[in-house]
Amino acid sequence: MKIVATAQTLLLHGVPASPYTRKMLALLRYRRIPYRLLQASSTPLGMPAAKVPLLPTFYTPGADGNLEAMTDSTPLIRRFEAEFPERHVIPKDPALALIDALIEDYADEWLTKAMFHFRWAHTQDFEKAAAILPSFADLLLDDERHDSLGKWISTRQHSRLRYVGSNSTTAAVIESSYERFLDALEEHLQRFPFLFGHRPGAGDFAVYGQLSQLALFDPTPMTIAVRRAPRVVAWTMLMEDQSGLEPEPSHWLSSDSIAAGTVPSLIRLLREIGRVYPALLLANASALQEGAAHVAATIDDKPWVQNTFPYQGKCLLWLQRDFDSLDEAERHQVRQMIAGTGCEALFEGAG
Repeated sequence: MKIVATAQTLLLHGVPASPYTRKMLALLRYRRIPYRLLQASSTPLGMPAAKVPLLPTFYTPGADGNLEAMTDSTPLIRRFEAEFPERHVIPKDPALALIDALIEDYADEWLTKAMFHFRWAHTQDFEKAAAILPSFADLLLDDERHDSLGKWISTRQHSRLRYVGSNSTTAAVIESSYERFLDALEEHLQRFPFLFGHRPGAGDFAVYGQLSQLALFDPTPMTIAVRRAPRVVAWTMLMEDQSGLEPEPSHWLSSDSIAAGTVPSLIRLLREIGRVYPALLLANASALQEGAAHVAATIDDKPWVQNTFPYQGKCLLWLQRDFDSLDEAERHQVRQMIAGTGCEALFEGAG
């Protein structure tokens, strides 16, 4: 079978158990961007391998006409903003766009800790994943090969917990933060259907991607979500396909209203982000600068230890770069929106 990728129809491969695959599929549906999904757990035959083998992998024609493999969802979203003119997910207001980027980053890099932690550190979640994930590779596996692949996936993923920061020291921080985030989002959804009002931003899709696993697949966090945040569970299902929504520019919340404190539920979400995420990014950046192999920090007044993570060092630099690119009035607006949330620590000394 010949696989064709064009500028009009995006080609990607991924699996339902990948939160980033789900993030991007939901975004493509909302934006009504045509795509073809190759449901595979490894690089499809004839496709170029990505530098970092992550899902989803998009295949796009390069300058020479040959296919290139791209995996990082955040720059891909920004590339698609330029290439596809309708139904944007990044607010036109630069200050609001910075807050959207912060929430997207938090979901991609912190909420995913909860996703990995619950799936591979809790027995019932571990067992469910081991039973189902092999079939995403091949539905036709016989029982022996199915069980063998399930054990291999489980062992491999459990060994990778150290990279996301899930361990006996950090477990309580991760789980309590997940619960508080659910509580804050549940409150917000009583007033608005999306994070920034009545249309979704990139941050909505990033949060959805992680919750597609936490609230809809893995038993332990799913049970927590149903008990504490039933609206969040429903929202996660609804985010799967928002292609029927007709967004208008006026559907965004204004940065003025957020800065004025008229959206307290969003401020509560930002406080939860500020309670945990800046401390991690800043401690990781310091450890990278010192050439340390491990991060040792205090998060939410509790000890935190994990392997240093170069990619999260880039995340901090990108957020700070975006903040520095704002003009003085826009930076002031951002500072007003995040004042007292803890998120301001990310931008101290900037601008």
